[in-house]
Amino acid sequence: MKPRAAWAIALLAAGIARTEIAGAEEPVPPTSPAQLPEHKANFAWDRTLLRASFSYEDVLKTAADPSGNVLRAKLSNGLANVLVMRAYLFEAGATSPIALAAKACNVTYDVWDEVYRIKLTSSEGTRDPAATFTPPKGSVEGVLKICAETQDLPIGDRTILRPGASYFLAVIVDLNPVSEEMLAQLQKWVQRPMGSTAIAPGNALFGAFVGLFVRSIGASDRTLQFRTQAIAP
Repeated sequence: MKPRAAWAIALLAAGIARTEIAGAEEPVPPTSPAQLPEHKANFAWDRTLLRASFSYEDVLKTAADPSGNVLRAKLSNGLANVLVMRAYLFEAGATSPIALAAKACNVTYDVWDEVYRIKLTSSEGTRDPAATFTPPKGSVEGVLKICAETQDLPIGDRTILRPGASYFLAVIVDLNPVSEEMLAQLQKWVQRPMGSTAIAPGNALFGAFVGLFVRSIGASDRTLQFRTQAIAP
């Protein structure tokens, strides 16, 4: 092939590549909590306390690994892994939350005893389920049952809700967050009495939606964000 022809082909290929890159649209970050993808949750009243149950196992799934096998295996690598979930209660149409419920799970696989050591911290206290729960050898399903879903998580007292208004949860899940400060703040937050989830502008974990969610992207090994359906309790 003549040098001039080869140069022309190279320029054409480069032009096509630039066109494809320019035409590839970057995902637009949401500007309000209502724009987050919706996941189903179950809500129930415990006297005056609103509780919620939902799963967030999808934090282990990626576009390259839709089954989540890679991150599942990471939970069994013998190193400590932390799974943190923050559920912010929003009134429909608002951009700042009124309550925060959280759950943190520290998981370490003991390669000698072949068991998972789990330390679970939430607004219902800190406990170590490993003493009463040993998953089947080589399985992380039991770990995910404890660490990647909530059952009757306390969301907030009825007194913080307006009659007739609709509410939903906007959820951030982080696998191995890099911010030690956030983890320390969260640890302090969940030590409050059960049902004391109301959040005010002065609280360290408070912020508007963009600050809480958009800035959280890339702050951990993997981040999952979603909202629940709206309810009118």
